[in-house]
Amino acid sequence: MDSQPILTIITVTYNAEKYVARTLRSVQAALSQVADPALIEYLIIDGLSKDSTLSICQQYSSIISRIVSEKDRGIYDAMNKGMELATGQYLWFLNAGDEIFNSKVLAGLLSATATRADVYYSDAMMVDESGREHGLRSQFTPHSLPENIQWTDFALGMKICHQAFIVRKQVAPVYDISNLSADIDWEITCLQRAGRVQFLPFILCRYLMGGTSVQNHRRSLVDRFLVLQKHFGTIQATFNHLRIFWRGAVFAMRRGKYW
Repeated sequence: MDSQPILTIITVTYNAEKYVARTLRSVQAALSQVADPALIEYLIIDGLSKDSTLSICQQYSSIISRIVSEKDRGIYDAMNKGMELATGQYLWFLNAGDEIFNSKVLAGLLSATATRADVYYSDAMMVDESGREHGLRSQFTPHSLPENIQWTDFALGMKICHQAFIVRKQVAPVYDISNLSADIDWEITCLQRAGRVQFLPFILCRYLMGGTSVQNHRRSLVDRFLVLQKHFGTIQATFNHLRIFWRGAVFAMRRGKYW
């Protein structure tokens, strides 16, 4: 009988022919350094792409456990589908255009799971469409990264890049598909449910700047407020958003626009 995978990597795609190959190549390279690739499950959850996304994925069929392509109600709906299908003990969302940082990461991550923490996290390298590195998220943005994170550290927004956050499936909630900042809500809830949270001393991913929330910036600000209001209350969320805007303005004056 086959053993249960330790980790399920989930890549959500939709008309991602421009970016998906870089994600697939990074997974392929990292898998080549894993002693037992069967410990890794890799799912592609596609939103019925009309371009060559699926044909590109088929070229990497040897590393992909399953491809599902069907109409969905957005990225968080697709992520929920991925979670439901996942058989691994841990979940890692790595979306089209994002990359595993280097070929040693998966082997290091599998070793780290011996501690049986509920959440593993690290920093993320920010890159643009050309692949040029802009710096670590904790240095490139106002979001510092504590090595002993708690959910209350999210009072001023998302502390951990979503692609640098790995969680035990048992503690992961479903995403609110109606909220563009559902990833913040999801991470907070994961941390609230987690018994043990562990910082990893190596970079997990390269994060491609410019996601859905960036493309819909105004709505994402409203949705972020709703998330923080849910967890911290209206008065604290209002005060914290004033702090967020002030912090962002000061950071931008000192370092330039970061998002």
